[in-house]
Amino acid sequence: MLERVYFISQQTAAKTHLAAIEEALEAGCRLVQLRVKDQPETEVMALAKTAKALCDRYNAKLIINDYPLVARSVNAWGIHVGLQDMAVQDVRAIVGSNMIIGGTANTFEHIQQRVLEGVDYIGLGPFRFTTTKEKLSPVLGLEGYQRIMEQMRAASLYTPIVAIGGILPDDVPGLRDAGVYGVAVSGAISNSVDRGSAVKKINDWYSY
Repeated sequence: MLERVYFISQQTAAKTHLAAIEEALEAGCRLVQLRVKDQPETEVMALAKTAKALCDRYNAKLIINDYPLVARSVNAWGIHVGLQDMAVQDVRAIVGSNMIIGGTANTFEHIQQRVLEGVDYIGLGPFRFTTTKEKLSPVLGLEGYQRIMEQMRAASLYTPIVAIGGILPDDVPGLRDAGVYGVAVSGAISNSVDRGSAVKKINDWYSY
């Protein structure tokens, strides 16, 4: 099952991907994406093996961003692909029928495309401006999510939507009420003084 809180790793001058992932796991996250951009596959493989061992220790699920051969090799729970990445059908041919595949979207048209491609969940964003991602798509804001979720309901599309992009715990009630399944966060946990409380707050919003 897809968790409501979805942590996405980022490497900073002060913190490696693996350190950020371990902190998120310690804080209570049980779904983690290793998001390494523009690195050799051998380097991503090494990181993924350690990330998988960390996730296994905490009984958490690991998703790999962009590298299907790595995802298959470490037996990850899932893989996530951007709009400019490998085609979903090609990813599915590599990882097999049992692995979860997520896809990025920015518009309702992207969502229609992703549903046709057969993804298991859709990362829709960005919610607000974020420094985590280069080539940022147009910011949606809460109104954008409300509009797109209404369009999905009208079209009888029910693929789970995960909101992403600069999301803070206090943003969650509005997104939840719009029909968003869960939220992907990075800095909201990594930069928090009390990471455990940040994770608990998001989960609590979804348990109401």
